[in-house]
Amino acid sequence: MFLILSFSSFAQLGFCEGSKGDPIFQFDFSGSGQSFQQYTTYNLVSQSPQDGSYTVSSNLDIQSDSWHSYFPQTTASNGNAMIVNASYEAGLFFEIEIPDLCENTTYEFSAFLMNIYDRSSNVCGDGGIPINVRFEIWDETDTELINGGDTGDIASTTSPQWDQYGLTFQTEPGQETVILKIFNNGEGGCGNDLAIDDIIFRSCGDLTLIESPETETAEIGLCEENAPGTYTLTAIPDNAVYQDHFYQWQSKLEGEEFTDIPGATNQEYTASNITETTYYRVKVAEDQVNLSSALCSSASDEFIIRFIESPTSPVSAGDVDWCDNLGPATLMVNATGEQQIAWYDSEFGGNRVGEGTSFQTEIEGTYYAEAYYEDYDCEVSDRTAITLTISQAPVVEDEVLQICPDGTLILDAEIPNHTYIWSTGETSSQILIDRPGNYFVEIITPESCSSTKNFEVTIVDDAEIAEVNSDDRNIIIIPQNEGEFEYSLDGINFQQSNIFQNIDGGVYTAFMRDLVNCKVVSLEFPHIVVPKVITPNGDSYNDNFNLNGVEYFSGSVIAIFDRYGSLITTGSGEGFEWDGSFKGKQLPEGEYWYRIRIADFGEIKGHFSLLR
Repeated sequence: MFLILSFSSFAQLGFCEGSKGDPIFQFDFSGSGQSFQQYTTYNLVSQSPQDGSYTVSSNLDIQSDSWHSYFPQTTASNGNAMIVNASYEAGLFFEIEIPDLCENTTYEFSAFLMNIYDRSSNVCGDGGIPINVRFEIWDETDTELINGGDTGDIASTTSPQWDQYGLTFQTEPGQETVILKIFNNGEGGCGNDLAIDDIIFRSCGDLTLIESPETETAEIGLCEENAPGTYTLTAIPDNAVYQDHFYQWQSKLEGEEFTDIPGATNQEYTASNITETTYYRVKVAEDQVNLSSALCSSASDEFIIRFIESPTSPVSAGDVDWCDNLGPATLMVNATGEQQIAWYDSEFGGNRVGEGTSFQTEIEGTYYAEAYYEDYDCEVSDRTAITLTISQAPVVEDEVLQICPDGTLILDAEIPNHTYIWSTGETSSQILIDRPGNYFVEIITPESCSSTKNFEVTIVDDAEIAEVNSDDRNIIIIPQNEGEFEYSLDGINFQQSNIFQNIDGGVYTAFMRDLVNCKVVSLEFPHIVVPKVITPNGDSYNDNFNLNGVEYFSGSVIAIFDRYGSLITTGSGEGFEWDGSFKGKQLPEGEYWYRIRIADFGEIKGHFSLLR
């Protein structure tokens, strides 16, 4: 059978607008190849039915030149349909007796139809002759028409489409059988080919709701502390179908079937002495005799009076010992069934601080979990206490250290009364290392809180003096390698700057060491204070080229050159002085060069300016 709905066609005949019962009769052409000749005046063929014949199949490709090739997918179990090539003459083509109906009851008849001509084939032109079907319901004597209706023209489509049609009727007192007749209203010719499936009869009744002044929904929560409960229930039919109403109330417990409540046949029912969850519904019929059959009456939706047991206290997952460096702590309880959990900061009253079976906080103290039902205003459980104790983790700072080449270094992480686990596997508060690298230690308190301290150990920078320069009265110690070093001129007082300012000339020793004092190097050097400018103008200020400190070096020789390299003057370092002249004549302004030769120290070269 096929069960595709097309709502655009529903209104042509009319469906039940109330509550529909289960099918009391269903005809779906099950059994491919079987004869249904007793129901039709058309002839059965195995395929390609011509005008005035039919076949039963789940496929439409038996006449592929003009028909759709398939039925749309449905939820039917068999998939067969009656495929009809309508006769040239309009008239009855299907008739079937419908037995076992209920007297004085409203029913809905429905069936699915499809125009099986494929409009896109263009075999017929202009979409072909549309199908047009009439449904009629007659009494069992076939003498009285109870109800009928026409579908009107159903045009062809470019893709297969089922449309459902229906009508309603009412049986008379004592009437239990009717006759369904289906007529072809269309004319013969190209088109007017149809499929029919799922002929169904079912009872049609009012939509009935159950209401109670205790609630606006279809459920009442009965708290255990209020049991046993008593409630008034009222059946409210919508009067869409029934003219008269007869009632039978039913009830059931969890896992049971509905049974009639003796004597509960009024529109209103009082449910009393309720101590467990109970379901209610009401059967409604137009005739009292039909209340005994589910197929002859309609039933309301269920109304539930749900018994709510008092919530049980949550079960603690245990007190929590926590460390302050781990973030929020999680407190947990186990709840029963659908119970919800609320957390408070007091055993009674207090502030609501959390929801759910777990609660996170960073504040030490005792917290209380309470069970309740979210959807019902019932009493709550006793509160379950859980204590959170927060201990302080060790406070540590990472260190960056240096180790001497081929040396050793002690890494110290000692905090009294703590235990240690080093990355090397050692468990003492200090370890001795002999190589650079990254080390860490986990420091653990007596409360089992821990922190990790990291040590970054590198090789110290190698201290070597490349040279020592004199710049006027300043001494500059130039290191051989990049790095961090300390410098001294006496081997006692060290500084981080490699420049010593305003130093008189003389013989000095430069000292240099790394910051860990792995290595101290020294270099003896001459410090000669050479003027950068002379102004021989007779004002007794910078009139002569004099050297400070050269007197400490016996045998030193000084020479002065012009910018072309020509020797101007030379002499012993002791008492050397030049007034800016050559052979009694004043030399012009410009740059001049000097060379100082000192035994055991080599040469010192440079230049100075002569200004007039």
